[in-house]
Amino acid sequence: MNTDATTDAVDEQLPKPSAGEEAQSSVLSGRSKIWLLIVCSMGVLLVISSMVALNAALGAIAVDTLATQSQLTWIVDGYTLVMACLLLPAGALGDRYGRRTVLLVGLVIFAAASLTPIYFDSPTALIVARGVTGVGAAAILPATLSLLTAAYPKEERNKAIGIWAGVCASSALVGFTGTALLTQFGPWRTIFWAFVGAAALLFVLALTISSSKDPEATPVDWWGALLIGSAIAVFVFGVIEAPLRGWSDPTVYGCLAGGILLAVVFGFFELRRKHPLLDIRVFRRPDMLTGAIGMTTLFFAIFGFFFLIMQYLQLVIGYSPLQTAVALCPLAVPLFICAALTQWYLPRLGLRISVAGGLAILAAGLLCMCLLEADSTYFDLAWPMLVLSTGMGICNAPSTTAITGAVPLSKQGVASAINDTTRELGGALGIALAGSILAAGYSHALAQSVAMLPQPIREPALGSLAQALTISDRLGPAGGDLSSHAKDAFMHAMHSSLLMLAVVVLVSAAAVAILAPRRDRQRSESSGNS
Repeated sequence: MNTDATTDAVDEQLPKPSAGEEAQSSVLSGRSKIWLLIVCSMGVLLVISSMVALNAALGAIAVDTLATQSQLTWIVDGYTLVMACLLLPAGALGDRYGRRTVLLVGLVIFAAASLTPIYFDSPTALIVARGVTGVGAAAILPATLSLLTAAYPKEERNKAIGIWAGVCASSALVGFTGTALLTQFGPWRTIFWAFVGAAALLFVLALTISSSKDPEATPVDWWGALLIGSAIAVFVFGVIEAPLRGWSDPTVYGCLAGGILLAVVFGFFELRRKHPLLDIRVFRRPDMLTGAIGMTTLFFAIFGFFFLIMQYLQLVIGYSPLQTAVALCPLAVPLFICAALTQWYLPRLGLRISVAGGLAILAAGLLCMCLLEADSTYFDLAWPMLVLSTGMGICNAPSTTAITGAVPLSKQGVASAINDTTRELGGALGIALAGSILAAGYSHALAQSVAMLPQPIREPALGSLAQALTISDRLGPAGGDLSSHAKDAFMHAMHSSLLMLAVVVLVSAAAVAILAPRRDRQRSESSGNS
């Protein structure tokens, strides 16, 4: 594939930046840009941490509200589904009407929706409230990144994006840790009080930052927004339902196929629009394609890994939610170190080596995780965790930089939304595939060991490790064998899931190595744009 010719051909067709676009990024003083970075990092921290914050409290929510397993799933995933399908329209609104304005509106919606579960806590009310919170999150997330890319000059942009991306990648860990602390000393409703307080504080801080928007704004493509929003919503719904219904269920594969079909229709529709929501020709650029593959794969691995390792630590090792959060804290160290060093290593290594190499290291860390056993020590977990975290950190910021750099500054809201959408899709797929393989592998590995048990015991034990351990506790001394067999079956299934994650990451690394632009092309683009 001739990546240089492809990039040149696409560049001729895409909108050109206006003469004043780069100039507007150098207006802010050094302190103002640092303050903007702090506020935007707090925004992404709030949104991403909220995605996982309720996981540690699901048990308490189930007891208080009598929510079913399906309702508990949608209390968590309704937020992600709504946010994912609204990211692109929200990014376009920021470009047209002002990114700070959209950020402020998003914070108001986020705070108001987070206040609702404190007073109305039925399962249905919680699901609806979390869905509305996702509307606010969709406005906040692309605004934070687009404000940064528009404000920082090109020579400083890599560092700012690196820090933002490092915070983003660590936010899930922060959210889980914060939830564990809150539920350790108070009821689950304190989580929502924390959301309200954080959003209110961030609203006040956001009033102090400067705004930016497309100086030659075109009308928002609402039909395109409807098409892509529907495509993402239908596809993500199918992904979320897959672990519960099975991948062969008509609802699941129908939604997956329908989502892809709607996305194809969106693509053809946008090519014929005078002012498209998203000029899909940008995906023919090798840097955009590299960034999209890297970001989707990265969050596919991150969320799949978190889904597996949290169960391992709590159910197999016996950690509490707070101990689990503390045990995972070392993950943040390489992420932040690599984020701070982005401006140094990215120009030297180039996009191809940074993203492909980072993904390869991430895959190596996932493979090393397959060495874990039911009686492993914390050290056995910590060192491969640092390996995979290093890989995450190396490819995280370059992938974001590649996506935002492929689009003019005036369209950074849409570029940021592309970046965020790939994260959401990757995370949803990672959890769904890892969960499906874990569930199937666990049941298959345990089936022979529990074949002689009565059906009222056998069926729940085959459902999950958590249920098997609950049953073994009720059986007293006689439950020791069941507990041991169930943990062994879980480890076997977890190794299969980790292997799947590693293989997908390695395939993506190979694709990036083939598709990414050459370094001499990147240098010429950098010198031409500076």
